[in-house]
Amino acid sequence: MIVSRWASVWPLNLNLNRNRNLNRPSPERLQLRLRLTVRAIAKWEEVPIFDSEEAEASFWAENKPDLRLMEAAVAGNGEASESVTISLRIDPRMLARIKRLARSRYLNYQSMIKQWLSERMEEELRER
Repeated sequence: MIVSRWASVWPLNLNLNRNRNLNRPSPERLQLRLRLTVRAIAKWEEVPIFDSEEAEASFWAENKPDLRLMEAAVAGNGEASESVTISLRIDPRMLARIKRLARSRYLNYQSMIKQWLSERMEEELRER
């Protein structure tokens, strides 16, 4: 093995003092993390009544409903608690888009589809 004559002179950790802070986030990054931290709402009682859309928007920017809470809201609509299994043929690209959208809303895609169907059915019944 050939060792350079500089190996004993040249320190391997030249910038130890400067590199120590690389793992620590800057104050700006800490502030960004704090703003991006979203609190999960476990009960609907934790959601206040809003005076304006701006107040509601700022609340939902910092909070999100818990997945179990959303699932219970979709499933517990007061109608029949039993469900029937059906099968639908859906274009794979459309299904992929639905799944992405549901994931962004922290929902199961099947629950979201059921919610959409329920909302549309209510809308159709109101128009009569």
